[in-house]
Amino acid sequence: MTDLPPVPDAAAPARTAVRTLQMGPEEAGQRVDKVLARLLPTVPRSHLFKMLRKGEVRINGKRVKGEARVAEGDTLRVPPYREVVIDPDAPPVARPVPRWVLEQVEGAIIHEDERLLVLDKPSGLAVHGGSGITFGVIEGLRASRPEETLELVHRLDRDTSGCLLVSRKRSTLRTLHALLREDAFDKRYLALLRGKWELGQKLIDAPLRTDLRVGGERTVKVDPSGKAAGSEFKVVQFYGKLATLVEVRLLTGRTHQIRVHAEHAGHPVAGDPKYGDPAFNEQLEELGLKRLFLHAHSISYDDPQRQVTMSASAPLPQELKAFLDRLATAAASRKVKLRSTPPAERPARQRAVPVTSSPATAVPPVQFRRKLRGKVAAKAGGKPRSNAGAKPRGYAAAQPRSGAGAKPRGSAPGKARAGGAVRAGSAPRGAGRRKAR
Repeated sequence: MTDLPPVPDAAAPARTAVRTLQMGPEEAGQRVDKVLARLLPTVPRSHLFKMLRKGEVRINGKRVKGEARVAEGDTLRVPPYREVVIDPDAPPVARPVPRWVLEQVEGAIIHEDERLLVLDKPSGLAVHGGSGITFGVIEGLRASRPEETLELVHRLDRDTSGCLLVSRKRSTLRTLHALLREDAFDKRYLALLRGKWELGQKLIDAPLRTDLRVGGERTVKVDPSGKAAGSEFKVVQFYGKLATLVEVRLLTGRTHQIRVHAEHAGHPVAGDPKYGDPAFNEQLEELGLKRLFLHAHSISYDDPQRQVTMSASAPLPQELKAFLDRLATAAASRKVKLRSTPPAERPARQRAVPVTSSPATAVPPVQFRRKLRGKVAAKAGGKPRSNAGAKPRGYAAAQPRSGAGAKPRGSAPGKARAGGAVRAGSAPRGAGRRKAR
């Protein structure tokens, strides 16, 4: 990044002058709000967002929003702001990250190399602070490794456990974010659903729209005006008529996608306080389930830098394995009957789009995602987003051996930790449908 000659500013002396910066290769591909936050660490985030809303931040002379991305050679106008004077002799004042957060995030690392960290994120720990949460995974990692440049590659819900990627280099972050924008990741989850899933291998193809309610609570619902979303469900194991363990492959990555699609199909995720069935959740809580039963058990992608397929897996947490054992015993006794909340007391379902199914996804995931976007765009009368240059992939992750967890894979170059596996440089193993018990 190069500082160009400052532009004279008529602002009050307490404010800085306007600066014009030229973006270098390290900033290329980053969001404008992220670049500003790094350039102005003493300015509150609320003030940065106000600068963007008022149009004071510009790229090449044009007003931009926070999600705009800079390119190498762009000129960024940084507006004047009140500079905070810090005594260089004073000790740094920072809110310390609690020791339990540091221990939890470091203990969750299952693989690290020079470019990437892979964590088996525990349930209940947010990936980042905000909305009343002071510390999350990324704050804990940065406090534990202050000399590194760490950034989240993607996110998981606070109550979801499993594979989480954190980049250690900006070039890696740009590469992986480009793959995410093309939906080129293969993500697989294990989820326990209410009742007996008798829909076979099913593709839920229903657009999702995110709404904000009073108080800032974010909710997602099925709506024809929403964004294209596809989730493929496959049975792993039945637990009588009480519940079904399924593997879900995400064809798109929308907020709360699995939870909303499962509820849309009439089989909400166990332990889900927002989209789940209260009576079913209470019944499973009596059997020992204390959390949302949703676990990101594998993630893979074709690494364009190394020209290999990277894959990582995390086994089902011990508390969920123990719960499945108790559930199997209850289901075998046939004395436990499925509880269900009366329809009048359930939240209104949004079923504007019919549930579609297929015995298997016949086309590679990337091509199928293009088809999804095309369908939604056709209904809205617009044009689908182009995925030109995306690499079609017919990847199928290894099937879990049983409902008790995912099948561990081999090791990758770098430092692997106990509790998970990362694999690079070999083709992923295919998996056929296993007979559900």
